[in-house]
Parts: sequence; C-alpha cells; structure tokens
Amino acid sequence: MAGRIIAQFIVMGSGILGRAFFQAYRQALANASKTGVAQEAMQNAVRKAGKAINEQEARQILGVTEHTSWEEILQKYDKLFENNAKAGSFYLQSKVLRAKECLEAVYRSNDSEMMCNF
Repeated sequence: MAGRIIAQFIVMGSGILGRAFFQAYRQALANASKTGVAQEAMQNAVRKAGKAINEQEARQILGVTEHTSWEEILQKYDKLFENNAKAGSFYLQSKVLRAKECLEAVYRSNDSEMMCNF
C-alpha cells in the first residue's frame, strides 16, 4: 500500500514538474521574441558564418606581397595546399583556399580594397 502511494506521488510530481518546465520554456520563448534576443542570436550566427577575408589577410596567409606575381601566388598556394592536405589540418587548408580565391578576385578586378565574401 505504501509503495503504491509513493509511486502515485512520484508520477503526479513528475507530471507537475513537466508541465511547469513546459510553461517556463514557452514563456522564455515569448520573452525572447518580444525583446529581439532570438533575432539577435540569428544575426550573430549569420555574421559568424559569413566572415570575410580581406586582401591583406589573404596575402599574409599565403606569405606574399603586393608586388608578387600571380604565378608566384599560385606556386605558394599549391605548396601550402598540398602540405596541409598530406599532414596538415583541413582548417588551414580551407584558409589557404579562401586566401587564393580572394587574391584571384583582386587580381581579376584590380581593386586592392575589395572584401572577399565566400
């Protein structure tokens, strides 16, 4: 008899706690949408995902100067890309690729202040 009462008490208590948690979560979502916190979090996520590499960063990654020819840039790119493909990291390999893409866009447009969004 005592075990049955304890089991009913546990079931009833967990139901009450579950409903309270659900109501609190719903209220938190409503508050977040009223204050714009949800929109701000979404904008921050988009901003982080779309970070840009500018020409100066691209040149620093590849180790080239403003006066370096396109052929030399390609040689540096190939060397760094292959080294990171063999024993390096995918992150560094990606950075090298983005730097090459940025400089390629700069060389095509001849605009040294261009921001490269990829």
